[in-house]
Amino acid sequence: MNNEEAGSESKQKQNAFVNRLYRSIRPAVQALALLMVMVIWWGVADVVYVLYSRISAHPYYLLEISDILATFGAFMAVLIAIEVFVNIVSYLSDSEIHIDIVLATAYMAVLRKIIILDYKEVSPDYVYATAALAVALAIGYWLTKAPRPDHGAAGKP
Repeated sequence: MNNEEAGSESKQKQNAFVNRLYRSIRPAVQALALLMVMVIWWGVADVVYVLYSRISAHPYYLLEISDILATFGAFMAVLIAIEVFVNIVSYLSDSEIHIDIVLATAYMAVLRKIIILDYKEVSPDYVYATAALAVALAIGYWLTKAPRPDHGAAGKP
């Protein structure tokens, strides 16, 4: 057997091993998807509880700004959980990570933080850093969605 054949056989064994590893991860990813669905439903129950507890407190059916922000925070947490579920499902269907979905999830998480931030309690540096992160994620997302020029082989129309 020459060196080329030995190298080819080694690569095939390694590929078979890596394929077995990928197949063993799939049930773990499926379990994560199931757990994320449970987290989403738990989050929906939390949104209902937050709304009910805020509306049923005196004065009835009136919400203060802090109540609205708490409700928005609960809503956004559920939406982020849904985005994470979408990440998991896209990984299950394609076996690859879609960077645009990951960036959208991170962007939503940062926006949730911006919405529920208590600007009286945080330093201006923290606000500027959060704003910079939001802008960076928005630019990153835009770059993943921006049309790219086709640099195909010469002679192709």
